[in-house]
Amino acid sequence: MLAPRHWVTTAEGSGIGDALVHHLFLTAVSVLITVVIAGPLGLYIGHTGRFRRVAIGASNAARALPTLGLLSALILLLGIGDVPPVVVLVVLGIPPLLAGAYAGLESLDRQTIDAARAVGMTEFQILRKVEIPLAAPLLLGGLRAAALQIVATVALASVFGLQSLGTFIIDGLAQADYVKMTAGAILVAALALLLDGVLAVVQRLVGPRGVSRGTDRHRTTARDGKKPVALTQDAH
Repeated sequence: MLAPRHWVTTAEGSGIGDALVHHLFLTAVSVLITVVIAGPLGLYIGHTGRFRRVAIGASNAARALPTLGLLSALILLLGIGDVPPVVVLVVLGIPPLLAGAYAGLESLDRQTIDAARAVGMTEFQILRKVEIPLAAPLLLGGLRAAALQIVATVALASVFGLQSLGTFIIDGLAQADYVKMTAGAILVAALALLLDGVLAVVQRLVGPRGVSRGTDRHRTTARDGKKPVALTQDAH
């Protein structure tokens, strides 16, 4: 598996480094465009509650689209290049990110939002200073799901000759080189697991400390032996 011939693609003799760079490039561009489109839209839906049914229907429809068929149609229309796979990857990435955005805001306690309005905060201030920080773990969860969907699907672009880590799988299949196919599959899986691990760490770090750790802290036994008092919104 470590022999040099397994790590050279048929496209211009390029190797694993070039394939990895282009795979990451397509992933990064697609994730960035997905965030720009689905992020604000999901926050608007979650904050206002408007167009929720439309968003759910559109997301379900996007999930049902055949990825390879859509990519084939776009390549026939636009030609071979980076644009068709990026469009397909964005379409695949929008549903999980959109769902994470509006579900994260909808999960917040309405009393907290009403309290922010009562002290005179504007809607934008509520969104920026209250809702987004409190819903950050779920927002990152949606981004994590979208990124994993994208990084794994980039490999399909190699079916049409575009370079990615999937090139080793496609070339290995064409050459009946199953070692190369296995190596390519391992590379794609390893990259997805690495990305998932990084985003999982970020997801754990973005939550406000008082929200993510407060419950466990107040359940511990007090040093003076007295039963700790649970802090809730109604305990005044």
